[in-house]
Amino acid sequence: MKQIFFATTNKGKVNSIASVLSKFNIEVVQKPLEIPEIRNENLKDIAIHKVLYAFENIKKPVIALDAGFYVHSIGGFPKMYVNFVLKTIGVNGILKLVENNIDRSCEFRNCLAFLDGTLKEPVLFEESVKGRLADKPRGEKQDYFWSDLFFVFVPEGNDKTLAEMAPEEYYKWREELYVNSYLIKFAKWFSKE
Repeated sequence: MKQIFFATTNKGKVNSIASVLSKFNIEVVQKPLEIPEIRNENLKDIAIHKVLYAFENIKKPVIALDAGFYVHSIGGFPKMYVNFVLKTIGVNGILKLVENNIDRSCEFRNCLAFLDGTLKEPVLFEESVKGRLADKPRGEKQDYFWSDLFFVFVPEGNDKTLAEMAPEEYYKWREELYVNSYLIKFAKWFSKE
């Protein structure tokens, strides 16, 4: 089994990614590294910065992930500042900002960066997951959550928030999502390397 390190303190992200990559015989080892985040509007630049920092500290094959949440009717806000926004105004604050908007479309954007000692620069894998904002937070907290946005994000083609889905519904949705996701693209690429 090939092994990679994941530089993050978020166990939910580790569990989510490890469950996908394990199907490709890739073991994900969490390295709870506090990575200083740069202020930048570009997910790619942030992911590159994170993986360079992580590789410098770990010195082993490592992935870093950066993600943003974009609400289209309010100029893409909160973008890469999701953690700060959730700590300050929370999901209710985000909903308040869009309460009079007909357009409730939103999306998660992910960028995974990989680096090891054989590469001159990080390799990037990106994805966008489209959906819409619910009118109010709905559902119950589960162990696999990695964000309070699960209470307000309704994936495209669904009527329930991620938090309203029973675990088997959530895992089924996630499996369908992952069929051609950035994680699968990374896993296939990494398996050939």
